[in-house]
Amino acid sequence: MGEYRLWRDAVPRPGWHNMAIDRALLARAAAGERWLRLYAWSPACLSFGRHEPAARRYDRAQVEALGLDAVRRPTGGRAVWHAEELTYAVVAPAAALGDLRTAYCHIHIVIRDALCALGAPAELAAARPALRPDSGACFAAPAGGEVMVGDRKVAGSAQVRYHGAMLQHGSILLSHDQSMVARVTRGGAPADCAAPLTGLLNREVAWDEAATTMAEAAVAHWGPPQWEDHDGGEILTDAAAFQDDFRSPVWTWDGLQACPTA
Repeated sequence: MGEYRLWRDAVPRPGWHNMAIDRALLARAAAGERWLRLYAWSPACLSFGRHEPAARRYDRAQVEALGLDAVRRPTGGRAVWHAEELTYAVVAPAAALGDLRTAYCHIHIVIRDALCALGAPAELAAARPALRPDSGACFAAPAGGEVMVGDRKVAGSAQVRYHGAMLQHGSILLSHDQSMVARVTRGGAPADCAAPLTGLLNREVAWDEAATTMAEAAVAHWGPPQWEDHDGGEILTDAAAFQDDFRSPVWTWDGLQACPTA
């Protein structure tokens, strides 16, 4: 990974803002920076993968009737319900962690070790064929290398590579499951194999505890951060350039590839 910066972004943010910030960090990674950002969401939000057929797969009228926030991620993957969770983002030059699959598994090893430190006997899923973007919710089935406790999925991740840089971000479920995704899926959804930590450990896991443990696992693998507890000022300024795209209902539901900044 090399020298990286740690940002414990403890202010929960709406989906469009979180995605704009991650997109701004991706631009910084293209200039050589490396970041681990840990963050949260408010209000809870439904996110779609970059190439997912959201309007066909999910019931927009139902989403709007329930008053749910929705956003399209700059990364691939499938739908995720972001509520009580620790979300991470790793951004770096693309060569820093190897090819897509190598980086994916390397980051998941850090997450696995963090979850083991919290008391969950986490392992990585065995290799299997990649799932199509139209195959439903992210937590409905594990892909190879994902973080599991038994047959339950504890974390879901997605990655994108852009202009020589990579962004991988994902959700570590603390207490909420993914039943909301099934509720708004047209024609029903596969069984949810998500495993929130509170259920696995029979105790509450707070965001601060999970973030601290994740940061410690990162130090064990990547060394101490170059600096941490960044206030986000410059990045929040950078993120303003991407906010309109991630707030756009057209981008959220249609995923227009004509949106160059997303």
